[in-house]
Amino acid sequence: MIHDLATRLLHGFDPETAHRLGIQGLKLGLGPRQFSRDPDILHTRLAGLDLPNPVGLAAGFDKNAETPDALLAAGFGFVECGAVTPRAQDGKPKPRIFRLEEDRAVINRMGFPNQGLDLFKARLARRSGRKGVVGVNLGANLDSEDRVADYVACLRELQDLAQFFTVNISSPNTPGLRTLQSSGALDDLLAAVAAVGAKAPVFLKIAPDIADSEAEVMVEAIRRHGLNGIIIANTTITRPESLVSDKMGEGGGLSGPPVFSRSTELVRVFRKAAGPDMAIIGVGGVSCAETAYAKIRAGANAIQLYTGLIYEGPGLIQRIKTGLVERLQADGFASISEAVGAE
Repeated sequence: MIHDLATRLLHGFDPETAHRLGIQGLKLGLGPRQFSRDPDILHTRLAGLDLPNPVGLAAGFDKNAETPDALLAAGFGFVECGAVTPRAQDGKPKPRIFRLEEDRAVINRMGFPNQGLDLFKARLARRSGRKGVVGVNLGANLDSEDRVADYVACLRELQDLAQFFTVNISSPNTPGLRTLQSSGALDDLLAAVAAVGAKAPVFLKIAPDIADSEAEVMVEAIRRHGLNGIIIANTTITRPESLVSDKMGEGGGLSGPPVFSRSTELVRVFRKAAGPDMAIIGVGGVSCAETAYAKIRAGANAIQLYTGLIYEGPGLIQRIKTGLVERLQADGFASISEAVGAE
């Protein structure tokens, strides 16, 4: 309750200041801590990874790998840091994050601001040997002349320091990045990533703005190049008619409840295309146990959230897990895996 109150107080600051204060609080040990073990019913197997629960933190919060262990201690089953790019960069000009309070949503046009690969690598190296699943979101520099080489460089340097990696080709804020989702460019990218021979699972993260018909092509490419799964989905450049905030016209990617329906439908589409064995992480509009469970029943093995924390506070993690246990038991499931794609 105290941490949820602190979250509301942070809304008195502009979004980037509030975010930085949150990171500093975690670094000082002021974040919430879960001392009890998660119920066995929440144990999740994801692309060979053993997770205590299926609730993960999406990339974008801990861009520079400053607080992964504090976030795991708060109760997340896994944490994704980044996006990291080979060279440090400031990203897009400020202001670049906008709270759509009435819609419980956010628009951002950050452009992968981060402190660069060297510092990111040093921080991950310091946590080597610690428990917990920490992944890395791989990105490309805004001014890169060879974006495929950027992904490869980051993966090669970090491959022994994280438990999974995400090839992020879905951010709308790096001009031209989403063109890597087209079939020819995607094949070239995934072939280069596969050639690194990473020991940890590698996921592809896609945008929610693709057509359903692209699912089979992407699934085939993932299989052809030996990747382990897919993350569905990043922010959207569309603006649903349901939006009411006066900030709806800001440029950038929209996240939060307005993207829940489309991102969940895509999970359903990709599960049908991929069959039961491919690992799928569902992201987009998870703000309660009901929405988390809906993504799992649609076909997600695990879920991630970020925007929900901005409005609900870190207590949301425990509320989702408690609600998942209740729903699994009510539906007669003995584990998360039994509920995946069960709708």
